[in-house]
Amino acid sequence: MRGDYQQLVDEISAALGAPATLEDRDFGLIAFGAHEGDDDDVMDPVRTRSILQRRSSAAVRAWFEAFGIARAKTALRIPPDPAAGVFRGRICLPVRHRGIVHGYVWLLDDGHLTDLALGGRGAPPDPRIAQAMETASRIGALLADEARAGSELGDLLRELLEAPAAGRPAAAGALREALREGLRYSPGAPLTLVAVLPWDTSDTDTAPLPGLPGLLAACALSAGGGPDGGGDAAANGTGNGTGAAAADRSRPAAAAPVLAALVRLRAAGALAPAHAVAEQLLRSPRAGAAPAGATPARGTPAAGGGQPAPLGPGAAGIGAGTAELTALPATWREALDAARAARAEPRLGPVTQWDAIGAYRLLTTLPDPAPDPVVGPLLAPAHAELARTAEVFLDCAGQASRTAQLLGIHRQTLYYRLGRVEKLTGLDLDDGEHRLLLHMALKAARL
Repeated sequence: MRGDYQQLVDEISAALGAPATLEDRDFGLIAFGAHEGDDDDVMDPVRTRSILQRRSSAAVRAWFEAFGIARAKTALRIPPDPAAGVFRGRICLPVRHRGIVHGYVWLLDDGHLTDLALGGRGAPPDPRIAQAMETASRIGALLADEARAGSELGDLLRELLEAPAAGRPAAAGALREALREGLRYSPGAPLTLVAVLPWDTSDTDTAPLPGLPGLLAACALSAGGGPDGGGDAAANGTGNGTGAAAADRSRPAAAAPVLAALVRLRAAGALAPAHAVAEQLLRSPRAGAAPAGATPARGTPAAGGGQPAPLGPGAAGIGAGTAELTALPATWREALDAARAARAEPRLGPVTQWDAIGAYRLLTTLPDPAPDPVVGPLLAPAHAELARTAEVFLDCAGQASRTAQLLGIHRQTLYYRLGRVEKLTGLDLDDGEHRLLLHMALKAARL
């Protein structure tokens, strides 16, 4: 199908004599026309970035969207904006199907399109623009078909990930047949799941995800998992043997949905395709959207009384590879736990694997209780500096010189702060069990 898009983009480029680029409505690159001629200035930074990185920057998206491209039904002229790297004007052809915008065709205006009539307000468009818009409509129909197919696969993936253990074989069979019909999967091929947290689902229109290599299906879920927390795969013999959680563990409710993306691997232990998909998805405007009222911040332990830490940028987690579709719920748990850990611990993110999150492999399996009463006072906002000092000290295995260096403070200042931590909590930082309690409580507060 990608070849069809390329052919249609080439038709538009030929009709208007200008380089054309097709992007989805998340500004992910789908196809681009050849850059003819010797004028290197035509390759402005925005077009170069779109082709090389397969996505436009946030500043560019904001500039284009300010002209109402998502609502437009006819071609639009977009002026340049050097501050955003848009050094040349553009003509935008909205790609729509049955009233829904599925993407945009961009035409660089090198000067010869300046007087081209775009139509609107009773004036007819130039015949070349009319022809290009007709081609854009054909692109819209293809994107709509792809979106419907992707939505059906996403629904089947969701059914599998949310199914109780008894219903997973049937759900896995339905997903397997749908993937095989689309020539996207061969039985026994290794797969994994990527979790992107949080994921904005406020736009309910049908829209395809970027056409990324290896991305087979995707759906939005609650980060709380399935009906049993998604953790009973290992207990029922359907896990992938990588440490999936037991059936009875409880899960904290999520303030925002999470995207589950099914990725095909070249080999079970080769997760590079999943990393590539995760990095691309995190560039989507739908990734990292905090719920209303949340304060953007990251890496700050929770306040006292069990209040959740403010949400920050999005993060992605990757589960272990598996060849069994019935093992995907366990893989999903791993991917979601890794994403939660990456959001809580900046050094892990923004993309991390489940097997790389260390102690968070244990912490993410625990319920979401109130802070330990001994450690609770330290988690109050007024003591954030003391909490960070204690956490860095424990991360450094109690090495004072290394801790002071990382915090940028004098060693005597460190000792003073640690003394205040001991007085505030009643814990003895020379006691190994006290250290363990404090360390785990601080890490758990991040989640």
